[in-house]
Amino acid sequence: MDNQLKEIFGAWLAAIGTVTAAVGSTPFRSLGNSFRKDLNLIGNELQAVGNALEADRQGEENLERLGNELQSVGNVTVISGLVIDFKDTTQQKLIISGNWIQALGGATALGDEFQDTSNINEIYNIIGNLLQVIGNSLQALSGVNELKASYIDNKDSSEKEEDNNSIWSLDVVGSWIQAVGSVISLIGQIQEESEEQSNENEENDSTDSDEKHDNTSQDDRRKYENGIPNKHF
Repeated sequence: MDNQLKEIFGAWLAAIGTVTAAVGSTPFRSLGNSFRKDLNLIGNELQAVGNALEADRQGEENLERLGNELQSVGNVTVISGLVIDFKDTTQQKLIISGNWIQALGGATALGDEFQDTSNINEIYNIIGNLLQVIGNSLQALSGVNELKASYIDNKDSSEKEEDNNSIWSLDVVGSWIQAVGSVISLIGQIQEESEEQSNENEENDSTDSDEKHDNTSQDDRRKYENGIPNKHF
């Protein structure tokens, strides 16, 4: 697969995955808990594959590749917390760690984007990565608060319900912020790859034009040399 196509395809998978996971994190009445968990799992799987493809596209080691690798590792960690039959606290800790790792990966990739702000399309990537960092951080904080609440047993039921609603809202907001950031990054990636392809085509056209000019000059020179009569002394 072509490197440019691979990166765009990976960005598409990551964007679809974040939106799918955000839907799974939202307590829609029409969706059961089991179905929403499946959506969350599928969303993180798509993100893991998408981020891995984007990292693989980078030929050399740089901050962008490291950031995508960290995000993929973070998604795999979240998947482990959702799939493996650990204790509830262990599962929650894995999900929290996965979200923090994703936030770290987004911040790392963001550092690479700041190195080249001359390209207008980098603005999309900067905003997208920043939103993803914020979204993952909110999800991690939501998990931390939920984990702390699980250790407290002396609260009234009304207080527990209020805390759960607050935690739930924080997780939902974080999920959708990450989803919006991923879509913005996808737009920036498509525009960046399109611009690179356009520049390559212009360079190829310029090279072909120079080669044609050189061949024409050589043909004219041969015709001139052949037109000069030989002189015998």
